[in-house]
Amino acid sequence: MEHVPPPAEELARLDRELAELDARRAQLLTRRAWLLAALRPPAPTAAPGWNPSAWGAPAAGRPGAPAQPWGYVPPKQPSAPRSAQNVLLTLGGLLLTIAAIAFTLVSWGSMGIGGRSAVLALVTVAALAAPAVLLRRGLTATAEALAALALVLTLLDAYAVHAVAAPDTDGLGFTAVAAAVLAALWTAYGLALGKLHLPLPAAVVLAQWPLLFGAWAAGAPALVVGWALLATAVLDGAIALWGKGTGTRVTACFGGSVMAFSALLVGLTLSVTASGPLGALAPGALLLTGAAAALAGAWRAPRGFARAGGVVAGLAVVAAVGGVPAAAVPEDWGVLAYLSAGLALTAVVRTGLPRNAVLGVLVASAAVVAGALAGALPGLAAVLLGPVSLLSDVWAGSPEGFRAALGSTLPWTGLAATPVVLAVSAGLLGSAYRWWPSLARIAAPLIAREEPGPAGAAAYGAGPAGSAGAPGTVTPEAGGAAVPGTGGEPGAGTAGTGGTPTPGASDAAAPGASGAPWYAGGRAGAPWYAGGAPAARRRPSGAALRGAAGAGAAVLGWGALLLAGAVLDVPYAVAVAGETLLVAGLLALAVRGAGSGRDASAAVPVTALVVALAGAVSAGLLSLASEGASYAVFGALTALFAGASVRAGAGVERAVFAVAATVGGTVLTGFAGRSLELAPHEAAPLVLLVPALTVLFGARLRRNPVALPVELTGALGALVAVGLAVPDAPFLALVLALCGVLAAGAAVRPERRPVAGYLAAALFVLATWVRLAASEVSFPEAYTLPVTVPALVVGFLRRRKDPEASSWTAYGPGLAATLLPSLAVAWTDPDWQRPLLLGVAALVVTLLGARHRLQALLLLGGAVLALDGLHELAPYVVQVAGALPRWLPPALAGLLLLVVGATYEQRLRDARRLKDALGRMR
Repeated sequence: MEHVPPPAEELARLDRELAELDARRAQLLTRRAWLLAALRPPAPTAAPGWNPSAWGAPAAGRPGAPAQPWGYVPPKQPSAPRSAQNVLLTLGGLLLTIAAIAFTLVSWGSMGIGGRSAVLALVTVAALAAPAVLLRRGLTATAEALAALALVLTLLDAYAVHAVAAPDTDGLGFTAVAAAVLAALWTAYGLALGKLHLPLPAAVVLAQWPLLFGAWAAGAPALVVGWALLATAVLDGAIALWGKGTGTRVTACFGGSVMAFSALLVGLTLSVTASGPLGALAPGALLLTGAAAALAGAWRAPRGFARAGGVVAGLAVVAAVGGVPAAAVPEDWGVLAYLSAGLALTAVVRTGLPRNAVLGVLVASAAVVAGALAGALPGLAAVLLGPVSLLSDVWAGSPEGFRAALGSTLPWTGLAATPVVLAVSAGLLGSAYRWWPSLARIAAPLIAREEPGPAGAAAYGAGPAGSAGAPGTVTPEAGGAAVPGTGGEPGAGTAGTGGTPTPGASDAAAPGASGAPWYAGGRAGAPWYAGGAPAARRRPSGAALRGAAGAGAAVLGWGALLLAGAVLDVPYAVAVAGETLLVAGLLALAVRGAGSGRDASAAVPVTALVVALAGAVSAGLLSLASEGASYAVFGALTALFAGASVRAGAGVERAVFAVAATVGGTVLTGFAGRSLELAPHEAAPLVLLVPALTVLFGARLRRNPVALPVELTGALGALVAVGLAVPDAPFLALVLALCGVLAAGAAVRPERRPVAGYLAAALFVLATWVRLAASEVSFPEAYTLPVTVPALVVGFLRRRKDPEASSWTAYGPGLAATLLPSLAVAWTDPDWQRPLLLGVAALVVTLLGARHRLQALLLLGGAVLALDGLHELAPYVVQVAGALPRWLPPALAGLLLLVVGATYEQRLRDARRLKDALGRMR
């Protein structure tokens, strides 16, 4: 029922609501007044006290200075908006263009040669002259429209000249000449009328075709076409750097990119398909020229374009230099030539190229190395995942060679160079890890840290001693960043060359100039991540970079040895022994690195641990082909991981080692059952040996961090044993009972008792039920009541001694031992006596729980009583449901939802009260 408040309370509530409405109305009126004031046009004069310098406005006459004082509102003009003007001009120019095209194509033949010449000359001259007149009158948009028309007319003139004056000439050759003439004409026209935006970009577009069409018209080979494309790209690059106007530069940049890509693609195709080293020299020259052009453009290009130019130049150099030896060796070994050329690009750090161009070249080197390594992924995946096929036929016999055990159809002869690629890369990364300080000093002029502060950009390379691209200097054209000249060596200057401080740099000395730079792994005042530019904060530390190099060397070296065995097709025994030895070496590296405590090698032990686990899985799968190999490999792996867990320091690594050793021991017990020719359910008790050892091991370690992971792994082994025993009920009961014993043994320790104690009780009860079901006992009460009565007596004595003891601990096990099995049998019992007796017993238990406020009795008795009643009423419910109309159940469900929704808050309060009442019970 709805609650009606007293009159006094309701009156007070109404007064409060009226006061809130008055306050809200006042706010809305204030806002309305402000909006009306904002919509009134301001006065056409400057605001009082206007001062441009106070706002940082540029001085009059400077770029960006306002034409009128701030606050000035120009008077409304009666002319149409600019958008409408542009639409009208576009439509007019389009109609004139269509008319010109129709005249040239349709009406051209009806006129004599004099008339044709007169019309062409008159219309073209008029279209070219009109924009000049319009520009003097300030009609820029109209001039642009007529200039576009003039462009189309010149193209039509060229077509008309070819059709009338030179119909027999080659189409491509004439097009090349016409494009060159028109490009020159429109360049001069655009420079003469500098306010027009269309002529110069149009001239750039026309300039793309003369050399290309000329080469095609002459029937030149592909190499000459490539040179023509490259020459056009160089011209575009010059226009992009020194051209007039943004549109011209953007057009030239786009055209140059397309032409350069096409030229390099031609050179790469010819280099790859060359029949020998001599045949690869000419395409290599084309590629090298393209690389030189890209680097030349990078000297003056902005940062992004400079880096892109460096990437293109680096890839072109690799294709040119690597293509010559690649053509002289078998196809499978050509990747080494390109890899060597890519690695040689790292020498660019010692050159005087701009910083951004050098970074682009280094990116190209990294891309080449990554591409070479990507070619090794299929072979490495086959070596690691191939032994999975042995799971379907365990211990079928030792294969003849490594490849036979892998079961892969890869062309292994085509992967002959892959192990060499991995080995070379691993060696280089290992050398970088070993001599990292020297490498950091070499790269100091290139990867200098950007320091915070307004003068940070001017603190480096600001002196006259610097030149474009020299270490320690920066030029706006190069788009580079200033860098310290010496990488923080003692006595080094702030910037410039030779350690000499440059003018203007004394007030912005970099913190990194007095210590080791960030990438050297040393300490240079505040850490690099503590402040500064966002780019500097995102940079990884030198220790992280060094660790990544060491980790990469470990992974690549491991992969190289694995692939070498597959490529050489070593005997099966050698392959198994080799993989096991590799795991041993990786574990030694992981243990040694974990205990070194050096930040620079923090990534190495973690990577070695992960790779060792992957290698252990692969070696274990590979050993499944032979019984002896399986015992040898898993025994060795178990011993290795156990030894590593002993030698490793306390931490995650030690726990991982111990868990891996536990898994290996569990697998060995499974092998023992198979060797004894036991069925899976018969081998299940044997698998429980390792979980038993983990319980003893946990009791020995107690609160050691390794104890819990080891015991959980043992619990998983026990779960595997339960799964093996499921097909046979007697063995399942035995295994469950043994698991209960193990859980009870773990529950002896106080820290495991809250979980292991309940688990042990549940396992014992479950084992009893399974045993009774396996024996086809139809009266389980004969076996459960003798357990329930003493258990309830013990619980009663416990509660009398300790009234605060939980009813679940005191009475839960005893009640569950009888009620749950009886409920399971009652659901399959066709008679009425057992459900009736069970219902009466559950009712008594429920009433006792409600009377004495015992949670276990109330919930267990109520649940059993509800399920028992549901079993008895189920047939009648089914009959009634079949007799009712089909629309009635959804209608009743909807009505129930409506009732619950209408009284939702009340039901929620009832649920909370019920929860609180149950929580107060013991």
